[in-house]
Amino acid sequence: MPEALPALPLAAWKDTCATLHLWTQIVGHVRMALAPPVNHWWHVPLYVTSRGLGTSPVPDGRGGAFEIDFDFVDHNLRVQTSDGATRWIALVPRSVADFHAEVLRVLAAAGVSVTIHGSPDEVPDPIPFAEDRVHASYDAEWAARFWRVLLWVDGVFKEFRGRFVGKCSPVHFFWGSFDLAVTRFSGRRAPARPGADPITREAYSHEVVSAGFWPGGGDVGAAFYSYTAPAPPGLERAPVRPAPAAWHAGLSEFVLPWEAVRTAPAPRTALLEFLESTYAAGATLAGWDRAALERPPSG
Repeated sequence: MPEALPALPLAAWKDTCATLHLWTQIVGHVRMALAPPVNHWWHVPLYVTSRGLGTSPVPDGRGGAFEIDFDFVDHNLRVQTSDGATRWIALVPRSVADFHAEVLRVLAAAGVSVTIHGSPDEVPDPIPFAEDRVHASYDAEWAARFWRVLLWVDGVFKEFRGRFVGKCSPVHFFWGSFDLAVTRFSGRRAPARPGADPITREAYSHEVVSAGFWPGGGDVGAAFYSYTAPAPPGLERAPVRPAPAAWHAGLSEFVLPWEAVRTAPAPRTALLEFLESTYAAGATLAGWDRAALERPPSG
């Protein structure tokens, strides 16, 4: 019998969540500073691993590479270089300022020279990393629980991704918005967004249907989401499945609570229903060439 999926009430681990969000931003900024640019900011996310979250190999500027991995089993940050060196930083309650200094110190000791943007992105009232002694929580049990959820979601998202033969993103973890996401593309350019910042302009340069998982915030707990950009008229009225899924007017996207999925009789089936039905709603209303983009059902 498969292991029961864990609950993830944000109120129970919000301080750890906020600190971990900022720690992942520091590591993500390192990757962003050194990795060659890729369309739609695909050079900046982290990836779910068998023990946590990691960067994948990043060029070190000297002809080699390194990786940085959050290990939520043994609770350390591991820096490995292509010259065979490995260094660790303990994941324990410590301030963002201390974590930031230690990451840069360990990278320098490994021969990696990097200068990163000094403040977090996509968070309200950002505090520069080097000055943030407000966020300093780390509960190992909750960090591990979050990773176990991500690991399960990552597997279902990859199954969903494999059903599409058009352009599609990897399943990747965006440290700015702190969510795991996968994005399908119609192949057509999207209308320019007047006044859009450079991040938004590049991310939404083409038509997309994107789905993801987020630990929550505001009036939304841990949940799956799906949106179409540009949003076609009538999307908010489209029927989607399973029954707990609904349009969230404030977010302008479909939302399905994690609790509804994990307690469903068949959680994988419930999540795939959400992913498929919300994609079908957006792609159909937006006039995508679905026959050319989707893999025919096997069997």
